[in-house]
Amino acid sequence: MVLFISNTLSGEKEPLKPRKPGEVDIYICGVTPYSDTHLGHARPSVFWDSVRRYLEFRGVRVRVVQNVTDVNEKVLARAQLEGVSERELADRYYSNYEDLMVRLGVQEPDSAPWVSDHIDGIIDAISDLLANDHAYEVEGDVYFDVTSFPDYGRLSGQLPGDLKAGARLAVNDRKRHPADFALWKSSKADEPAWDSPWGRGRPGWHIECSAMSSEYLGFGFDIHAGGVDLIFPHHENERAQSESLSACSGPIARYWVHHGMVRGEDGKMSKSLGNFVTVEDILERFEPEVLRFFLLSAQYAKPLVYSEDRMLQAEKAWQRLGHAVGHMNEIVASGFRSGADTNDEGTGKKIAEITESLMRDFCSAMDDDLNTARATAAIFEAIREVNALTNTAQFSPSRQALLALEDLLDKLEISSRILGIWPGDSMEGIDVFDESHEESLLDLLVKVRDRAREEKAFDLADMIRDGLVERGFVLEDTPTGTRIRRGNDDE
Repeated sequence: MVLFISNTLSGEKEPLKPRKPGEVDIYICGVTPYSDTHLGHARPSVFWDSVRRYLEFRGVRVRVVQNVTDVNEKVLARAQLEGVSERELADRYYSNYEDLMVRLGVQEPDSAPWVSDHIDGIIDAISDLLANDHAYEVEGDVYFDVTSFPDYGRLSGQLPGDLKAGARLAVNDRKRHPADFALWKSSKADEPAWDSPWGRGRPGWHIECSAMSSEYLGFGFDIHAGGVDLIFPHHENERAQSESLSACSGPIARYWVHHGMVRGEDGKMSKSLGNFVTVEDILERFEPEVLRFFLLSAQYAKPLVYSEDRMLQAEKAWQRLGHAVGHMNEIVASGFRSGADTNDEGTGKKIAEITESLMRDFCSAMDDDLNTARATAAIFEAIREVNALTNTAQFSPSRQALLALEDLLDKLEISSRILGIWPGDSMEGIDVFDESHEESLLDLLVKVRDRAREEKAFDLADMIRDGLVERGFVLEDTPTGTRIRRGNDDE
């Protein structure tokens, strides 16, 4: 297996070469649990879950660490607003996140460290940086000295000399350089605090991930993942301080991989814009597999645009998958029941070729920078080809063809389960009627109605028209014939 992955640090697509053959360790910057779980939380969780499934399918042992950032200004502000403790607030929202990930079929990480449970390790890391002259203390606050790390800015392209206070950096006269960042913050009276050699306080955001990733995965682990919004300052600062620790003799991570953001059609999603949507809201109306289908419909590094129409399109596509699987299962079951005895070897070979193309194209897409959009397209191309082969009056499957169709079904299940979109053996309550069949029946009904009008059977013509109208269709009688359209279609 040669899997290529885009490395933000090099700016290039590189072959994935784990530090230990056959094993891949992944650290994912996890949720900050201070609000309801939204699509920005779900996208990376579903994506990396699919990556994990794919790597395991290829025989790789995968270890995933996804932290919980419960010591954070946003958690503090929300807890004060609600009048509860920070831990109580974080517990509630993280439990909501966990429940929703279970519904989405996301496997639990191997470790989910909470910041508040790792304060001692964070203090040890800060002490190490001070001892090695990569940090300095000012009246109970400790800052990292970016000028002590010559490679600072390589990940984000934000070089220290270009960074000025008042732009992207907070103004702070106590810092030696505007880009220096807090490792430890002295606490105010109403803030959570822990004892430290520099007084009571709490850790800065960036050092939290450095301490936890190194504790659980060591130095030089394989993949560090997060959103593009974390490249600067979080990941740039995290990389600088991690690689400045005395125990680190090389890169903290071999590959830095960043996913694009979820946005609405009019730009950024937010409550103030009225386009904010929670995972719970979506799952009240759509199956979990439909949401996974939507979240994987764009290559991970690209922005993902959410809209109701796009969710409906995802639902329709997923239903096509369910219908195709059901149709193939029916062919196999009825074929074996009837004791298929035709000698049509050509059909079996064609189905085998479709199966081979499916797995080749699916794996090729995943090996080429984990392109779930192309992987999904491979599944639907196989469905299209097998439908074209089986939906003909001449199709009479031989035993060889039925066995080949069984193998295709098996490979469709494997590939769909990797993405988490397998429709299962039944889809009760979901309309999976094939669109092409629907169009054919509608055309037939229109022709029957036209014949009824010609023969002056107006009661029958009116019954057909009224029945179609009740089901959301509009009939328009024109000089060139009857037109039919859905009631909400544009003219």
